[in-house]
Amino acid sequence: MSATHLKSIQSHARITAIGTYVPSRILSNADLEQLVDTSDEWIVQRTGIRERRIAAPDEFTSDIIFAAVRNMLDRFPVTLSDVDYIIVATSTPDTFFPSMAARVQGEFKIGSCGTVDISAACAGFTAGIQLGNSLLLTGLYRKVLVIGADAISKITDYTDRTTCILFGDGAGAIIMENTGNEKGCLLAAYSHTDGASGHHVYRSSLSSSINQFDIVTNGMLVQNGKEVYRWAVTQVSKGIQRILQDYGFSAEDIDWFVPHSANMRIVEAIQQRTGIAPEKTLTSMEYYGNTSAASIPLAIDEAFKKGHVQPNQKLLLYGFGGGLTEAAVIIRWELTEP
Repeated sequence: MSATHLKSIQSHARITAIGTYVPSRILSNADLEQLVDTSDEWIVQRTGIRERRIAAPDEFTSDIIFAAVRNMLDRFPVTLSDVDYIIVATSTPDTFFPSMAARVQGEFKIGSCGTVDISAACAGFTAGIQLGNSLLLTGLYRKVLVIGADAISKITDYTDRTTCILFGDGAGAIIMENTGNEKGCLLAAYSHTDGASGHHVYRSSLSSSINQFDIVTNGMLVQNGKEVYRWAVTQVSKGIQRILQDYGFSAEDIDWFVPHSANMRIVEAIQQRTGIAPEKTLTSMEYYGNTSAASIPLAIDEAFKKGHVQPNQKLLLYGFGGGLTEAAVIIRWELTEP
């Protein structure tokens, strides 16, 4: 694509706060050895995961969301009273309705604001950023709270050795505010969906089939690991090349690549195909596992608190998962720790 045909993006959004939370209970690989036929060596070699955080029996997605928001409020001089809209990305809501976004509004006694949950699985947080920016662009909203949170342990079959080794629980929250006439932090965006392949990773609800394929109807997460791996490595690599090319960036322009922390083998294969250096990649899977919509904010916040993520750096955030859905953004980081 020539320079004269590069895409441009309008953005009035700036990220003014971030907060995260993971439950206190640790589920180690050694613990899983007592549940299924597996080993620490086998899990680390195939996934890069050593531990996961697991919600308590009486701790649900709403609870970990509230904790992430409180972490944000404890760390940054922001208020919630003037939030205009709340977006929560989750695949594990306590209830289908009221939504988790409505629960956030009620918990923090936020006044007149819109609320919505979005279902984009592991692409939910990046999809939420795209939607949040769109709301700010209308001029009708000036402050949006975007949250990615999942309690995947609640829907994990701990007799299935292929999936139970992967998943953990967590939440991440950011505030996006209108910058007025200034250029915002969102530099590029990309979305892609392959709904015809949605039966490769799902959680059942009312129907017993997806795309005419019979499915397991126990309400647990079911995944065809080989197909998801093949799709993710192929399509995410293409998507990264597409977003960079369409907006005039190269891999060298990106300071930090933050993919969904699904599986380290997937991330490594994507790095090899795209030329993104491992030392420029942020993940959260080693000690938190695959936390679905929470994995990207957890990875960013861990690096941010260590001082690795600095103002004016460019971050490529790439969510991918159930749907099969992809959502990516390139953002300019502007936040500093108070």
